[in-house]
Amino acid sequence: MNYDTVPVMLSGKDLDYLSDMFDWNSIACKKAYHYFNELQNEELKQLVEEIRKVHYDNLNKIIDTINNMGGSNE
Repeated sequence: MNYDTVPVMLSGKDLDYLSDMFDWNSIACKKAYHYFNELQNEELKQLVEEIRKVHYDNLNKIIDTINNMGGSNE
């Protein structure tokens, strides 16, 4: 097939990579949440919360990528 423009799609390999990235960030987010609740030092708690937010934002970006790139059946 010849296309005038590149079709918007995610390959199986793309989905595998996104799945791995999601897993890595999910685990990091969960661990940060756990350690946040265990820490007493407010400075460290703030740092761990920032780390958790970064990974949580990454999770949302991955979900957005899948929804925006793979959600079309055109």
